[in-house]
Amino acid sequence: MTAPMTAPRPPETYLAFDYGLRRTGVASGSRMLGRGAPLTTVTAEGNARFAPIEALIREWRPDALVVGVPRHPDGADHENTRRAQRFARQLQGRFGLPVFEVDERYSTTEVLAAGARDADAAAAALLLTQHFDELDRATRVAALTSPQEQDPEETNPPKD
Repeated sequence: MTAPMTAPRPPETYLAFDYGLRRTGVASGSRMLGRGAPLTTVTAEGNARFAPIEALIREWRPDALVVGVPRHPDGADHENTRRAQRFARQLQGRFGLPVFEVDERYSTTEVLAAGARDADAAAAALLLTQHFDELDRATRVAALTSPQEQDPEETNPPKD
């Protein structure tokens, strides 16, 4: 007898990163709460940034990661787009966790306008909240577009 197959559990706990060459903001959050909270900013550069990130991953034990990917206002890629995408691939390769990319246009500007003390960590929290909003929107759209379970008698009325 084989065990029944179960669907994989969706990610619940996340860490998000607002990647930068010199500073990378970090936030945490859970899908249940639907919002991110600023944690810290990693100030190490290059590969040195991965030691403090690994410590955060060990501490928070996230199910998935989110990385903000910058783009020009018109949506076009630029050099930092490629750097952030490379960082996302490095995270996935080093830690074996799913990594989701989020458009980060204007995130730092938005948190600075709101008076954030640590703009990088606050931007990471905003990115994570944005990711949760996108997941919720996708769930609502899927519910609206999937076939509804119908009563068989409604679809095949009895013949007289």
